[in-house]
Amino acid sequence: MAKKIILVTGGTGLVGQAIRIVSEQNKRDDEEFYFASSKDADLTDVEQTRALFDRVKPTHVIHLAAMVGGLFRNLKYNLDFLRNNLRINDNVLHTAFEHKCEKVVSCLSTCIFPDKTTYPIDETMVHNGPPHDSNFGYSYAKRMIDVQNKGYNTQHGCKFTSVIPTNVFGPYDNFNLEDGHVLPGLIHKAFVAKRDKTPLVIWGTGKPLRQFIYSLDLARLMLWVLHEYEETQPIILSVGEEDEVSIQTAAELVCQGMGFEGELIFDTTRSDGQFKKTASNAKLRKYLPDFKFTTIDQAIKETCEWFVTKHETARK
Repeated sequence: MAKKIILVTGGTGLVGQAIRIVSEQNKRDDEEFYFASSKDADLTDVEQTRALFDRVKPTHVIHLAAMVGGLFRNLKYNLDFLRNNLRINDNVLHTAFEHKCEKVVSCLSTCIFPDKTTYPIDETMVHNGPPHDSNFGYSYAKRMIDVQNKGYNTQHGCKFTSVIPTNVFGPYDNFNLEDGHVLPGLIHKAFVAKRDKTPLVIWGTGKPLRQFIYSLDLARLMLWVLHEYEETQPIILSVGEEDEVSIQTAAELVCQGMGFEGELIFDTTRSDGQFKKTASNAKLRKYLPDFKFTTIDQAIKETCEWFVTKHETARK
């Protein structure tokens, strides 16, 4: 059987590291992974993208690379997020097409869904209205992957597809206090608050609701998509609607995981972002009715333990 060479763009980030861990735990003799980072190629540059593909010669691609940031960085640099991500995605998809790659799985985000919508959101609703204004640049660039996948499929018969995870967290996340995502930001803040014996300050009211998915669970699901999922249309990879938690609950679980027993303060001068973005995982459950997600308290505990151990070298 011919060996699959799987190029993972953004391979040293949160999801890439999780795919590395899971692929090593479930090694297949007919697969070889190449985890590319920004040191390997600047994917906004088409020549560097082609050079990477020429070197690796992938048969399959998991496309994770993106210019990313939290709410406050998105608000400031919407145009940069749009232009850079459009370039990255077009370069990766078209170079994969030129190299006759058998399959490409790209990673989208629930922020691509319309701001004004009914809940729960599902895969058919991606293009039903404008995304939230806070990160429209990133959102529209990610939406265009779905449009391009359809184009490559209808015009060239390519097996290009995409996944839409909810809020991902886990080891190797970006724990930056200014522009990281909510859970890693809380974990880093709780670490500092415990060390310095100060209150833990949470941005916003704590009321918004989120579905969090552990990066190792997402990695297992993405490898299933690579191997088994045959549709061009995206698939939401998420815990169920019943597993949605408030930011306040997430913060309390972080305090437990970090062993922080000090005061919690909610800074209501800070923006909350979207109140909720509840996603349906009915399509996933149709395919995988028995998939077991790691419980959020266990996943947060493991991530807190990882951060404490790797505090010196973690992205922050």
